[in-house]
Amino acid sequence: MRVANFIAGRIAFNGQKSFSRFIIRLSIAATTISVAVMIVTLAMVKGFKETVSQKIFSFWGHIRVIDKQPMKSQIAEEFPILKNDTVYRSIQSNKAVASVNAFATRYAILKTPDEIEGVLIKGLDSTYQYEHLKKFMREGRWLKFNDSTYSREIIISTFTAKQLKLKLNDRLLIYFIRPDGSMRPDKLTIVGIYKTGIQESDQLFAIGDLKLIQRLNGWKPDEIGGYEIFLKDFTKMDEISYELYEQESFPQAWDTKTIRELNPNIFDWLNMQDTTGAVLIGFMIIVAVINLITCLIILVLERIRMIGVLKAIGADDWTVQQIFLRHSLFITVTGIIAGAVLALSLLFLQQKTGFIKLDETAYYVSTAAVEIVWWHVALVCAGTLLVCFLVLMIPTLIVKNIQPVKAIQFR
Repeated sequence: MRVANFIAGRIAFNGQKSFSRFIIRLSIAATTISVAVMIVTLAMVKGFKETVSQKIFSFWGHIRVIDKQPMKSQIAEEFPILKNDTVYRSIQSNKAVASVNAFATRYAILKTPDEIEGVLIKGLDSTYQYEHLKKFMREGRWLKFNDSTYSREIIISTFTAKQLKLKLNDRLLIYFIRPDGSMRPDKLTIVGIYKTGIQESDQLFAIGDLKLIQRLNGWKPDEIGGYEIFLKDFTKMDEISYELYEQESFPQAWDTKTIRELNPNIFDWLNMQDTTGAVLIGFMIIVAVINLITCLIILVLERIRMIGVLKAIGADDWTVQQIFLRHSLFITVTGIIAGAVLALSLLFLQQKTGFIKLDETAYYVSTAAVEIVWWHVALVCAGTLLVCFLVLMIPTLIVKNIQPVKAIQFR
């Protein structure tokens, strides 16, 4: 083993011909790029999915408790349900639940002297934790709620503000269709303007007081559209949704829906990013392996005479194989380290500067989001090393077929 290490070190750092030196550098560069692309891909896919998912969760919650409506559209007004303190307390007492909030939605028309726009008003009450939506606010403040009557304030999206040519503190007319079919106008003040970057939300929703929705629908104070539930760990949505539905106190006329069930298209699209990432990583592994195999075959052929001499003086096949394996592993390790450094440098730069820009209308984010998961980095490095080592055993088998006499005479 010492002999193999010594010779491998000598041929790695000394006496390389110009062509083999070029091949070695090319192999190191290919490994570096492959490892860097794999690490960057994993970080970007993870960051993109997390950022978009959190945007959706922040606006919609993780689970919704609503009336059973088999034919209900994904985004539509809810049938009213009666507040149930027993169910509310049982949901709130679940260790996986972070918060529970009542909500309701109502279609309305926003009107200015020159423009008109349809929206779906999402009504919330004073117990709602504003922190979920705070990061989306571009201007203004949160709603101020009144104990005696409903708040005459509204928060609209940047899209709606642009369509209606409105700005902060402007007043607008809002029209609702009453249960009897007549139109009811009301005047509200814009106190906030938000932007999530998710087109489906920004083009449709405005935020107002739950009491306003109850009044316009002719609901009683204990009637709401449903409960919006935020979890401590969103990965447990399906499990907790089923658990809440199966509670003895849970009304049979109610249903629990995860936000993934309510917005399947977005989450299906997000899951496709995993497939895209896996395909790209597969291609990078193939590129790295092919380059290393080619490099090793060239190195073996270049050292045919040396192999013949070593065999002639008594070296067995495994000893000669170790020389080239160690040489190849040096190239692989150098490429892996360089690739990891390059990838992490680019990812940290993106986190600090956001130099990679995206079309927010298409991707829901304006800059490429990255999330560095250190075990992902370790897995890429270790996996690349293991795969390359196993594959590099194949070209070293050439050594077994080399005859010392012919090898020494090889020109």
